[in-house]
Formats: sequence, structure tokens, C-alpha cells
Amino acid sequence: MKGKGLLVVISGPAGTGKGTVVNELVKDDNIVVSVSATTRSPREGEKDGVHYHFITREQFKQMIDNDDLLEYAQYCGNFYGSPKKMAEEKMKEGKDVILEIEVQGCEKIKKKNPDCVSIFIMPPSMEELERRLRKRGTETEEVILKRMERAKEEVALAKNYDYIVVNGPLEECVADVMSVINAEKLRAERFE
Repeated sequence: MKGKGLLVVISGPAGTGKGTVVNELVKDDNIVVSVSATTRSPREGEKDGVHYHFITREQFKQMIDNDDLLEYAQYCGNFYGSPKKMAEEKMKEGKDVILEIEVQGCEKIKKKNPDCVSIFIMPPSMEELERRLRKRGTETEEVILKRMERAKEEVALAKNYDYIVVNGPLEECVADVMSVINAEKLRAERFE
């Protein structure tokens, strides 16, 4: 008895390992990730259509005007948003769709889609988060400090999520997130 797929929101501070967790989750054939659109420039190794849809501010504004986004937000001077069409199609097929989005985007998704499952990926500590950001080597000192300030704000909002999972050892974090997804599929109200 296969029903509609889940809409799963995963958020957490930059550098907490959300992307790595999501990359492990999509190894499951029933899980797909919604590729977000963004106005930021690609980082080294990122590919358009795989990591993000890299678009101009004008293209992004057109998507907003056409109501083509499940949600969108501005973060550190750039826009990020989740295209609606792909997510809706995959969920109809019974696939679970992961949206890896910012905290403000999650609030919007929960208002429009109250049956979504929201998971906040928490860093083991703020010191570890800063270490991970520095290890990336992709941001300036100023950006790292901005991201750490923003991380404090985001961690304070984690209580608004359905679940909080600490990303310490990767395997444990992925197993915990999979447990949440599997348990949510068994909720009585999801059966028609």
C-alpha cells in the first residue's frame, strides 16, 4: 500500500553538514532531493541543475511572480527557493522529497504544507560548526563571522521543528533522519 510521498524539510546552520546528510539519504531509491534555485554564484565543483539551479535575480523574480516556488528566502544577500513542479510530481509518484532549506523557508513551507516533516540538523557544538566552516576554505573571514552569527539565530529557532537531529558521527545522523522518515510514514493520519 504505497501512498503519496512525504515532503521533508531539512534545515540547519551553514556548515553543519546538511548537504552531506542529504547526499547519504538520496542513496535510498525512494528519496529525492528538490534542487533549489539560487542567485548566488556556484562554488568550485558545483554543477547547475545538480547542486542548485543557478539563475539571475531577474529569473528568480519571474519565478516568484509565476508562483513557481514552494517557498523562497533571502540569505546572506542571495535568493534561494524550492521549485514547486518537481516536488509535487515526485510526491504523487510516492517518492519522499527533501527540501534542504533555510529556517525562514521552513516556516513558509509549514504554513502552506502543514503535513510536511521538518528536521533541524544541529551541529555538535558551535566550536565544531566554526571549525567545519573554516575547513571548507570557501568563504572570507567576514562571511564566516556572518554565518556564525546567523547560526546562533537559527539554533534558537530549532524548537519550531518537528525533530532535532545532531550531526556528530555522520552514520548516526543519517540513521536518525531515516528513522524519522520511516516513523512518519506509519502515522495513522497518513493512511486514507
